[in-house]
Amino acid sequence: MTAIDITFDVFSDTPKGKDPDSYSPMLRNYHKMLWSKPLPCGKNFSLDLDSPRLLHHKSDLGEFFLSSDAITHSYHGVKKMSHIVDAIPSQEIGSFYDNDNTIGSYIIFPSKRIDNKMTINGSRGTNRKIMDRFDLSLECIRRFYLKKASPLSETLERYSSYFALFGDFRGYVDFFLLQDLVADDCRTINFYLPFDNFSRSPLPETTHEYRAYRGNTLAFVDGRSERIRNYGDSLT
Repeated sequence: MTAIDITFDVFSDTPKGKDPDSYSPMLRNYHKMLWSKPLPCGKNFSLDLDSPRLLHHKSDLGEFFLSSDAITHSYHGVKKMSHIVDAIPSQEIGSFYDNDNTIGSYIIFPSKRIDNKMTINGSRGTNRKIMDRFDLSLECIRRFYLKKASPLSETLERYSSYFALFGDFRGYVDFFLLQDLVADDCRTINFYLPFDNFSRSPLPETTHEYRAYRGNTLAFVDGRSERIRNYGDSLT
């Protein structure tokens, strides 16, 4: 039996009306299992569950409080997307939503506010150039490591000590099993929609674009889920 069930619905052990990022015991355990491992520098990034609803690390590397964050978004229920989402058959939306609820669709980010400013989770969701799209967020992280500007530059810079743990962008991608979202030896991102340097709206603007966005997102989640399954198997 695999150590990690990549089909497990994290809402199934979450109290009704609560967010799995904070309230799913299985999701927290999966994060602990997956990301408690050696960093590129060779030191171990061990996580504990001592802090309620968070993951925690403390060593000579520093102290980090981390929270789960969903990295896929169906935009179901988003008012400005309703005219597009409502035109898509419910079974397509349903399959998208189901994939949103599995471990392949989640990552961890630092959760402690610095100078009372937004966390990475908050900035990704509210920045009009990103709107919770993880492919765009990952492009910002890629640029951060290259010391290039992006819509999330200010936020990512506040958490530079966290990103330093992974050495470089390749180290970050490999650590969090994100290889299916990068290309060209980690030099480019496999964007869900055509990329124009953050000029256009990040939201799909037609049903055709939405279907492309959905298909590319699901392909990423499927690929990452298999990587997670294989890594989980290696732990048993």
